[in-house]
Amino acid sequence: MRRASDTSGADATRWKATPRVSGLLDEREIQEIEQTCPNGMTSRQIVDVFETRGIRFSEATLRKYVQLGLLPRSVRVGRKGKHRGSCGIYPAHVVRRVNAVKGMMADNLTIEEIQRSFVRFKDEIDGVEKDLRELLSGFEREAKGPAAHSAEKRRDLEREIVEARRAAGELVRRIASLERHLSERQESATSAATAVGGGNDLY
Repeated sequence: MRRASDTSGADATRWKATPRVSGLLDEREIQEIEQTCPNGMTSRQIVDVFETRGIRFSEATLRKYVQLGLLPRSVRVGRKGKHRGSCGIYPAHVVRRVNAVKGMMADNLTIEEIQRSFVRFKDEIDGVEKDLRELLSGFEREAKGPAAHSAEKRRDLEREIVEARRAAGELVRRIASLERHLSERQESATSAATAVGGGNDLY
């Protein structure tokens, strides 16, 4: 059993934002959460991310998302210290996925449509997106580092990184679109966990 790092301290709460009325998390917020919690998050921490921003979400809804196959199951991780037992830890990218589900709900997609967008290659696509994001962030840090780049060279590098980010985003969108089209062609029967209804049922 893995040991859980202590994610209940100040580092794990840096990403708590000032509450707001409604809306979704932006990319900057999601990246900060993923960087702050590389070892994963408890269900309470995930719920707090949304509740502190005035976005409706609960642990019961989190469990429902897992049951419907929209989120991966948690992994039991041992707490630090003797006789402290274990807790369920979710990968930090679950926040990104919950955010995506809420965006689809806002677009009035049905539960079946939302489920279909998260089947088959979704984890692999999420992994590709995360790796590209981290790689480009590394390039950005290097370009801004103390290396002996002239001001003109640094501007060129930063411009190339911006273009690379745009191209990477387009690549991920194309891959996700391809995955959706492949999923739509599958004739497999809907599992018993698949519900019928509108996306609002996922609240």
